Amino acid sequence: MGKCSMAVDIGASSGRLMAGSLREGKLKLEEIHRFENRLVKNGKYYCWDIEKLYAEIITGLKKCPQMELRPTSIGIDTWAVDFVLLDEKDQLLTDAVAYRDPRTDGMMEEVFEIVSKERLYLETGIQFQKFNTIYQLYYLKKNYPEILQKAKSFLMLPDYLNFILTGVKANEYTNATSTQLVNAFTKKWDTDLLNKLGINREMFHEILPPKTKLGRLQKKVVDEIGYDLEVILPATHDTGSAVISVPEANDTIYLSSGTWSLMGVENHFPISVTKALDYNFTNEGGMDYRFRFLKNIMGLWMIQEVKRNYDDQYSFAELVELANKERPFLSKVNVHDDRFLKPDNMVEEIQKYCVETGQTIPSTPGEVAKCVFDSLADSYQRTITQIEEIYEKEFSTINVIGGGSKNEMLNQLIADITNKEVLAGPVEATAIGNIVAQMIATGELEGLEQARNVIKQSFEIKKYVRVTA
Repeated sequence: MGKCSMAVDIGASSGRLMAGSLREGKLKLEEIHRFENRLVKNGKYYCWDIEKLYAEIITGLKKCPQMELRPTSIGIDTWAVDFVLLDEKDQLLTDAVAYRDPRTDGMMEEVFEIVSKERLYLETGIQFQKFNTIYQLYYLKKNYPEILQKAKSFLMLPDYLNFILTGVKANEYTNATSTQLVNAFTKKWDTDLLNKLGINREMFHEILPPKTKLGRLQKKVVDEIGYDLEVILPATHDTGSAVISVPEANDTIYLSSGTWSLMGVENHFPISVTKALDYNFTNEGGMDYRFRFLKNIMGLWMIQEVKRNYDDQYSFAELVELANKERPFLSKVNVHDDRFLKPDNMVEEIQKYCVETGQTIPSTPGEVAKCVFDSLADSYQRTITQIEEIYEKEFSTINVIGGGSKNEMLNQLIADITNKEVLAGPVEATAIGNIVAQMIATGELEGLEQARNVIKQSFEIKKYVRVTA
């Protein structure tokens, strides 16, 4: 491949380094390094091992010369909302506590006593989820105020990794919006909101947009990997990068399908109307200050946990096959119920839900898996109905992107239940979006429209339509 751009794409269960280059008008990808990512218990909190994640990035970059690759730039994306705080000497004051940790239980309701729910939504446009950064910070304010007093830098996880690489501290726009602390209209930190909550405004850094050239590697990093390259901000929120890869963004509902399911529409302005608040939609920042009007849905986390609960006896493909054989089984759960966020045992929690709601209890792996897939498809249908109600129009196409787009059974379920055309792909949506943002920054691509045309020509997109009886 030779000269290339490097995407570091870290999700809640795994991460990878992907090299990308343009060849004859098409984008070519090559996986360089893949690694596991999982929660670790550190004291009383569930955390991410941020040092391990950085070490894996370095391991991947060291492999490049051996593979005859010459990366010229690198961009990092991760999930949203999680962060670290640094003191005046740039030492960590906090662990990278994970959003699935229960420390924020009850915090959202306490924040509403200080700032009304309606005011929060009108100003930020962000969906209410108990693990949003605002509630994590309020937990610290309430329980460990001395930490916030000492904090000189607030960095979300990709911001922190970028800081270690470059020595430059900045907050990237798409991830910053997920905090529920950025004004959707000014696109800056909401100082009034921070003051009302008693959160130190001075620890937040300038918000920079995707395509910003952050800087070169620090000398110690160059010495470690053996070469230099430029760090460029992609949409560091992984969904922000994934949505860049939607080939036909106009008049299409997208579904970024992975650990979470993110379903929505790309917009040029935030929609903070009452109905959007009632349905709990979010307006997250995107490339070129677009907005991702979407809903967060529990996603394939549920089947990942089911697989784990069955001691990994079955692959994901085998669970899909087993589910496919359980056609008469009809029980469903509400995937938005907080009980599924981090249960001790997902299979048992699904079974308990069915008992409590008077449904047939799934007892086999196939029945449990079918319950999950049917429940997700049902949630997607309700979300689409809400989007069309808010937009006062019908959408004819759903574009499923990300790893979940490989699940043919779920794709067909979505087509059947919605009676809409489902386009599945590209699979590597997040890494692709990360790489094309770098290429736009360096001038290899002219802009988002050209990038999407290249993506359309470069990757397979499968089509599903409703199967009539």
